[in-house]
Amino acid sequence: MTIRFNCPSCNALIAFADKHSGKAARCTTCGQRFIIPLKSSESPKKVEPPEEKAGPLPGFYRAVFVDSWRLFVRPQNATGLVFAAAAVCFKFFTGHTDYSCTIGTGFRFQAPTGLVVTLAAWGCLFWYYMEIIHSTALDVEELPEVLMGGFFGFIWNVMVSLFVFAIALVFVLLPGIVCFAISKKAGVAWHVLVYAGLFVFPMAILTFSVGRDIGMVFRPDYLLKPIAKAFGPYLVAFGLFALAWELQLRTSGYGQLMDKANSIVALHLLANLAVQGIAIIAMRSIGLFYRHYSCHFAW
Repeated sequence: MTIRFNCPSCNALIAFADKHSGKAARCTTCGQRFIIPLKSSESPKKVEPPEEKAGPLPGFYRAVFVDSWRLFVRPQNATGLVFAAAAVCFKFFTGHTDYSCTIGTGFRFQAPTGLVVTLAAWGCLFWYYMEIIHSTALDVEELPEVLMGGFFGFIWNVMVSLFVFAIALVFVLLPGIVCFAISKKAGVAWHVLVYAGLFVFPMAILTFSVGRDIGMVFRPDYLLKPIAKAFGPYLVAFGLFALAWELQLRTSGYGQLMDKANSIVALHLLANLAVQGIAIIAMRSIGLFYRHYSCHFAW
């Protein structure tokens, strides 16, 4: 059941699953914090911000390395895990298909099914990644509900998620691309520059996932100050993200395994699913970084 209510500050329509009633949350439109009411007919209670931000919350490392694994064994998280697994399976088995063909004397009918499914699958995963970061940052211990708003909501969320990830990726990699172009003759390794740029990527996605404003991604002070203030914990979050990134690049789809035995195909599918498990923990660690070190954020 979903609880629907209006923000007590800006009157924006907000919806939460009823299991989150009584918890603190934040309006993604104006940033007002409130207590989620017990039912739709009630008004949320405002939570006034403290005059000064408190220090960091303890327990970040335990929350990342111990508590995160409980996500995979709790029944209430089954829907989110099945959603992520379904996106992976669709991408794995359909990503290689292309039904484009030539009709008549020269008309080319374009039907790149695999490309469309792959983009849709990654859009779903990117959307869910941002939902994990957002809910974790707002003190929710479970995986978020899968509420994409019907067919048109699904299309919108997929497109927005792909756009946000693409913009953030280009933004953080642009300095490395420029440096590579300038120092190409100096023999600078491309992968070093890529990972140097990717180091800021989790912070860029965190900024948008919680702040819900793409313009915030282009504020260096928003991105770099929290990293400098809590470098060790951020390094943990980035390490998990980089691990998921690297493993994803090394996994194969069904199109590369069609001539292999079924057991080999099954192992590669399990590897793809395992990578998404690591990605979920990585996204949770990014949200935990905000939860435990929000005192270092300027927004």
